[in-house]
Amino acid sequence: MRKHLLVLLMALTSVVAFAQKGTLTGTITDKDLNNEPLPFANVLVKGTTNAVTTDESGKYTFALEAGTYVIEYSFLGYETQTENVTIVSGETVTVDKVLGAGSYTLQDVKVQAQVNRQKESSLLLEQKNAVEIKQNIGAQELSRKGVTDVAAAVVKTTGVTKQEGSGNIFVRGLGDRYNASTMNGLPIPSNDAEKKNIVLDIFPTEIVEYVSIDKVYGSKLYGDFAGGNVDIVSKEHRGKGTFRIDIGSNANTNAVSENNFRLHASPNASGFGMTKKPSNSLTQYNYETLGMDTKSPFGGSIGISGGQSWNVGESGKLSLFATGSFSNEYQSITDGQANGSISPTGVINKRYDSFDSFNYATNTTGMANIAYKINANHKIKFNSLFINTSDQQTDEYRGYIVDLANDGNGFVRINTFTKTSLFINQLLGEHKFTDRLQLNWSGAFNNVNDDQPDRTWNTFNEQANGFTINSQSAPNNNRYFQELTEKEYNANISVDYKIFKNGDSDYNGKLTLGYNGRMKERDFAATQYNFKATNTHLGDIVDPDNLDAFYNQTNLTNGFFEISTFRGSAQVPGATRPQTYNGDLDVHAAFGSIEYTFNPNLTAVLGLRGEMIKQNMEWDTSLSPTGQNELTKTAILPSLIVKYSLNDKQNLRFAFSKTYTLPQFKERAPFAYERATQVYFGNPNLYESDNYNLDLKWEMFPTSDEVFSATAFGKYIVNPINEAVVNSSTNDISYLNSGDYGYAAGIEIEVRKNIFKTEETNSKRLSAGLNVSYLYTEQELNNDKVAAETNLNVDFTDSKSAFTGASDWLGNADLSYFTEWNQKRANITATVAYNLFSDRIYALGTQQRGNLVDKSVGTLDFIIKSKLNENLGIGLTARNLTNPAIKQVQENPNGDVLSQTYKKGTGISLSLNYTF
Repeated sequence: MRKHLLVLLMALTSVVAFAQKGTLTGTITDKDLNNEPLPFANVLVKGTTNAVTTDESGKYTFALEAGTYVIEYSFLGYETQTENVTIVSGETVTVDKVLGAGSYTLQDVKVQAQVNRQKESSLLLEQKNAVEIKQNIGAQELSRKGVTDVAAAVVKTTGVTKQEGSGNIFVRGLGDRYNASTMNGLPIPSNDAEKKNIVLDIFPTEIVEYVSIDKVYGSKLYGDFAGGNVDIVSKEHRGKGTFRIDIGSNANTNAVSENNFRLHASPNASGFGMTKKPSNSLTQYNYETLGMDTKSPFGGSIGISGGQSWNVGESGKLSLFATGSFSNEYQSITDGQANGSISPTGVINKRYDSFDSFNYATNTTGMANIAYKINANHKIKFNSLFINTSDQQTDEYRGYIVDLANDGNGFVRINTFTKTSLFINQLLGEHKFTDRLQLNWSGAFNNVNDDQPDRTWNTFNEQANGFTINSQSAPNNNRYFQELTEKEYNANISVDYKIFKNGDSDYNGKLTLGYNGRMKERDFAATQYNFKATNTHLGDIVDPDNLDAFYNQTNLTNGFFEISTFRGSAQVPGATRPQTYNGDLDVHAAFGSIEYTFNPNLTAVLGLRGEMIKQNMEWDTSLSPTGQNELTKTAILPSLIVKYSLNDKQNLRFAFSKTYTLPQFKERAPFAYERATQVYFGNPNLYESDNYNLDLKWEMFPTSDEVFSATAFGKYIVNPINEAVVNSSTNDISYLNSGDYGYAAGIEIEVRKNIFKTEETNSKRLSAGLNVSYLYTEQELNNDKVAAETNLNVDFTDSKSAFTGASDWLGNADLSYFTEWNQKRANITATVAYNLFSDRIYALGTQQRGNLVDKSVGTLDFIIKSKLNENLGIGLTARNLTNPAIKQVQENPNGDVLSQTYKKGTGISLSLNYTF
C-alpha cells in the first residue's frame, strides 16, 4: 500500500511541476531554399546545459520553468544571437521560424542566418534543394578523410580521378582541356605552362570552406566546359574569435629507406630562391654549381589561422579570417623502369632498366578574407590569396640508349627546379534592394609566375674506370631556363529579379541577366644552353656528383667544351635570344536565365549565353621562327535544367546544354618541350570543339546526412582534341583535332549511409560512403582530316578509340567511425578510404604502335583524428598503404611493352593543433 501511495505522490508531484512549466515548440525552415526544413538548428538556454536541436523535419520542443531567460539561437554554425525570452507557466508557445539571408524576428528573438557550408549535412541539404546538379565537399568531410589539398578533395567525389605524377584532373573521363577552375565563382589562371587549369594540389584545405564540382552546365558558367567546373570557395570567419596553431611532420617510406637522397645543390630549401639566367652566357661560365647534396628526407609543416568579428553600427559587422602556412615534403620513387621510342614490334630505343627519382616540394600560403556586412541586405567581401610552391626533382635513368649507349651503360641525370607564385585578388558584392531585386558583382586581378630556373640535363657513359660525358649531340648536356608570366582580369555582374507573384511575398519565377568578362595575357620565354665537349675531351673521366671539376671557366677558356643555343654559338648574332610565345585571350559574354516553379514539385531553369572569343598567338621558336595565329569564335550556348521532387526526400533532375572546348596556349604554340623519354610540341592549326551534354539524375536523402543517387549522362563532341604521336624520326607528341566526332556515356552511383548512430545524443556513429562510375567513350580517328587541316601527318593504328584519360571504371569508398565524450568536448574520428581507377589511354597510338595506357591503380589511406579537449587536437594519416606499382604500357600487337613503372611509397604524417 505504501508503495502505491509513493508512486501516486511522485506522479502528482510531476504533474504539478510540469504545470509550472511552459512549452516552447515550433518548426525552423529555410526561406531561400523553398521553405525546406532545417535540421540540427540549436536552441539553448544560455548559462545552462538545457538545449535542444531541431529534428530532420526542422521541429523542436522543450519545457522551461516560468520566467525570463537568455536564449541562444544558432543553426549549423550560423552567426549566433542572444535575446531575452519570457516563458509563461502552463502555456505552449509555438514559434515557426523561416530563416533566410539577413535578419528575421522570432517574437522576442532576433536571428541572423549565414550558411555554413563546411558541414556535410549542410552541403547535402543545399544539394537536395538546389535546382542545379552539383556535388560539394566541405571542410568537415575533408578533415574526416584526411584530405590536405583541393586536388585530393575533388578525387573523393563521383566520376573524378587524378593522373599519377601530375595535377591533371579527369572529370567523367575528360581531362585538363575539357575542365575549368574557379575561386569564389571567378576564373583563376594556370600555374603551369603546359596546363589549362591550375594544379589543384597547391591549394591547402586550410583556406577552403567547401569545394563545388559542377558537372552540368548553366548559363552563369563560361562556355569552355565539358567535363566539369571546380569552384574553390574560400573560408570566411563566422562566430566567436579564434586563433589556431597547426604543426606537423611527414615522411615517405621510399625516401626514408634511401641511404642517399640526392638533390641538386643550387636551389635553397625555402622554395623562394631562384637562379637567374647568367650574363655573357656563351662566352663566360657564370653558371651555378652542378654539385649534388644529400638530404635528410623528413618534412614538416607549420601554420597559423584566426578570425575575429566586430559590430559596426546598429546592423553592420566586419569579419576577418587570415591564415598562413609553410610545409615541405620529401618523396622518392623506387623500383622504377622507363622506356621510350618503342617500335610496333616492341623494339625499345631507350630502355632504362633503372629509374630513380628524388623530390622535395614546398608550399607557402597566405590568405586574408575580409567581409563587411553593411546591413542585412548589403555585403562586400575582399579575398586575397598568395601561394608560392616549389618542386625540386632529381631523375636518374640508367640503361640502353640507341646509338648513345648500345652497351646499356647510359646514365642520364635531370635536375628540375620549378617555382610558382600565384597571387589572387578578388572583390565581391551582394546587394538586396527589395524582396524582388538583387545585384551580385565581382572583379579580380590575378598574376602567376611559373619558372624553371636552370634545369640541368647531363648524359654519361659508364666505363670500367669511371664515367665519360656523352656529347654526340650538343643537347645531350644542357641547362634550360623557362619563364612564364600570366596576368588575368575578370569581371562578373548579374541581376536577379523575382517574377510571377503568387501570394503576399512569394514568387514563382526568377529572371537573371548578367555579363562576364575575362581578359588574359601570357608571356613565355625559354632558353636552352647546350654544352658540347670537344672531340679531344670526349673521353675525359668525370665524377657525375662533381661536374664543376669539368664545367668551369678554366676549361671553357682552354677549349674543353663549347656553349651554344639552338640559334648557334656566340659568333651568331642574337644567339641568346630566347624562344618565346605570347598569348592573349578575350572572352566577353552576356547571359540570361529564367527559373520558374510550376508547382511545389516542379522547377525548371532555361538559360542562354552568348560569348565572343578571341585567342591570339605570336611566337618565335626553333620549330617556327616568327609566326602569328588568331582564333575567333561566337558561341550561342543554350541550357535547360529541370528538377522534379517525387516527395520530400527524392528528386529527379534533367539537364541539357551546348558548350565548347577551346585549345590552350601551349597546345597551339609551336614550342618543343623535351622530357627524358618524350618530346611535346604545339599545333597552331588546332581549333575548338563543340560539345552537347545530357544528364538524368535520381537522388534520395533518407536523412540529413545520407544520400543515394544514380546519374546517367551522355556527351557528343564535334572535332575532339587529342594528344597523339605524329610521324617523325623522334616519335614526338602533338595536339590534333583527330576526328569528326566522339561521344561518351556513363552511369554514376553515390551512396552515403549511416550504418549505426546513437539517435538521442549522436555521440557515436559508423558511416560509409561509396561512389562508382562506369564510362564508355568512343571517337573517330581520321588520318586524312589531320593531313588536310594541319602540316602534320599521322598514321593512327586504329580508326576508332576511347578518349585519352578516360577510365571505364572509377571508384571511391570510405568507412568512418566517430565517437565523442566529456560533454562533447572530446572526440575521435577514424576513416579508411580507398580510390580506384581502371586502365586509361595516355596517348593515342600511331604507325602500328598501340596506345600508351596507364594501368589500373588502387590506393588505400587511413586517417585518425582526435580532439582531446576544446583546444587540443592530434592526427595521424597514412597514405598509399598498399604501395602498388604505377605502370604505363604501350599496347602493341604482339603484347604490351612496359613504358614506365615505379612505386611512390607510403606517406606517413602526424599533426597537432591548438585553438585558443
